Amino acid sequence: MANIFPRWSNWLPLQIAACLLIIGPVLVAGVTYYFTPKYTRVGYEPIQPVAFDHSLHVTQLGMDCRYCHTGVEVSSHSNVPNTQTCMNCHAHVQANNPKLAPVKKSFETGQPIPWVRIHQAPDYVYFNHAVHVNRGISCRECHGEVNNMTVVRHDQPMSMGWCLSCHRNPETKIRPLDKVYDLSWKAESPEAQAEMGKRLVEAWRVKPPQDCAGCHR
Repeated sequence: MANIFPRWSNWLPLQIAACLLIIGPVLVAGVTYYFTPKYTRVGYEPIQPVAFDHSLHVTQLGMDCRYCHTGVEVSSHSNVPNTQTCMNCHAHVQANNPKLAPVKKSFETGQPIPWVRIHQAPDYVYFNHAVHVNRGISCRECHGEVNNMTVVRHDQPMSMGWCLSCHRNPETKIRPLDKVYDLSWKAESPEAQAEMGKRLVEAWRVKPPQDCAGCHR
């Protein structure tokens, strides 16, 4: 009686087993990496070419975020300040401090300071800073308590699930516009936040998108 299956099919179970042995660990490694803070970069704290202390400038000296990040209210992109912005103060304040040598060199040569980028959304994600801050979402919600950081770090996961948790319940994060840049401000209680947040969401007609097209354009 002739064989029903061709000869090469004898190796099929072995090939399937080999594939499973390879694909299994790859899937486990992928899930372990892509669903952990290591992938979302929580805690990432690179050494910058200039040791800029936000806790000194913001908390102690009272500088507003918008003095350096001038485009945050009008642009999708929150810009890093240019050297001229730094020199507006440091041409006179701590002018001879050796820690500011890279700033002075940048100002003299016209070459920008090579800041190390910390926060960066993937190319397939659309995010607009102006839309968020002009509707009561503080810098603190995404970037953490930058006003208390001596070295800026990646504070929040900024994953899709993390973003959606806010889009589904904006009343838990939204605040009055005059408190957006006051990173130390908090509602008196979770109940007060919920009540105030619900009122602001209704008044401003805040309806964050929850479909794919809202962020993936």
